[in-house]
Amino acid sequence: PLKQLIVNLPLLARTFQRNSFALGPSIMARHAVVYAVLIVTSAICFRSGYAQDPGQLLIKALSCFNADNIYSRCSEAYRLTQSGYLNIPPAATEQFCYGPCLAETHLVLDCVDHSLSKFVFYNKATINDVRTTLQAACGHTHERGNFNVEEYMQEYMQDYWSGANLPLLPNNLFTLIFLSSTLILMIREAL
Repeated sequence: PLKQLIVNLPLLARTFQRNSFALGPSIMARHAVVYAVLIVTSAICFRSGYAQDPGQLLIKALSCFNADNIYSRCSEAYRLTQSGYLNIPPAATEQFCYGPCLAETHLVLDCVDHSLSKFVFYNKATINDVRTTLQAACGHTHERGNFNVEEYMQEYMQDYWSGANLPLLPNNLFTLIFLSSTLILMIREAL
């Protein structure tokens, strides 16, 4: 989108000049504000990563599961799958939690999160669901050894829908709201 905007900028400028002089200085100011906000918004979206190809982002996130430099010492049987499952039997809890597998699984989750922050596994689990599962399964409570991600998803969803833990709005949404509000104020001021 930003490249297209930059390529079409001369055309936009000519259109702006043609239309602005015919409409007067007040309309000209409004058009200038609208074009400026569009350019700034496009630049912000481009810099925040939203202009990237979603397919490439997904491929990059999925490649984290097969990266040899991440999963190098953990047994393949105990690795987090792309489906979002941790197939660790309760008898292998000590080996998983105190061996390389726990740290390497966190590295995979970090890699996926950096590639695609809203990644959802095939079983509908989020990165946070898997982290919660790991924390509980390797903790020293009655949940120790329970690596069933789906059980922790249900607990999270119950808490989520109870209204007790409302999710925070992402920073980019705040940026969009701020820019929209600024645009409205500038247009009102120009009138």
